[in-house]
Amino acid sequence: METLKIIKIGGNIIDNQIALDDFLDTFSKIKGKKILVHGGGKLATQLATQMSVPVKMIDGRRITDEVTLEIATMVYAGKINKNMVAKLQAYQCNAIGFTGADGNSIVSEKRPVNTVDFGFVGDVVTVHTQTIEVLLKGNVTPVFCAITHDEKGQLLNTNADTIASELAIGFAKKYNTELYYCFEKNGVLKDVNKVGSVIENINTNTYKTLVEDGIIADGMLPKLANCFHAIAHHVQKVCIGKPDMLFKSNSKHTTIQA
Repeated sequence: METLKIIKIGGNIIDNQIALDDFLDTFSKIKGKKILVHGGGKLATQLATQMSVPVKMIDGRRITDEVTLEIATMVYAGKINKNMVAKLQAYQCNAIGFTGADGNSIVSEKRPVNTVDFGFVGDVVTVHTQTIEVLLKGNVTPVFCAITHDEKGQLLNTNADTIASELAIGFAKKYNTELYYCFEKNGVLKDVNKVGSVIENINTNTYKTLVEDGIIADGMLPKLANCFHAIAHHVQKVCIGKPDMLFKSNSKHTTIQA
């Protein structure tokens, strides 16, 4: 079975043009079939501030009202996505930008209101692989932003880590899917102040202990939840770390195991 790499880029790499260019250069050189997924929250926050639109966050998660959704769509699906596609073309990687609405590729539902109303935030329901598969077979690389849709005409702001995980799961029947979460750190750290304190392997049991001890907390919690969700649904390999883990066999990073 052929391998498909789903690579999510986030963190401070997106906000640093030099680091982003280096990453896209590296990404373009990866052989075989691949999909790129990106977020871009900081730029959306900056634009909202410039437009005097209040930024509302609860537990690190953005509240997406109508105006915020418009900003997120402009930034994610527009500025960031198209700049990445243009850079990849410059690196001779034929790419095309996607939201979940394009090709009806990722369908979400609006998150139900419990204790918090997150607004126009989508939780992924279905990944339709047909259109993406045509592109992959034609050696075209899809570049997904963090916007999906509900099949009723509504766009939804959707966590990019989740999109990457669900894409990997969606293709797991057709490919040996590998999922990589790339950001500015070497992986999951025992001590956030020590760059070398990488936890090289995390399984279900060690994960529980790391959470109980407060080593894994805040934004790493939903990221790790997506990792274990992928592993539980037949994704062959899940890693977290700096982009050099994509091409250096001796690169320190975190591997997630069942």
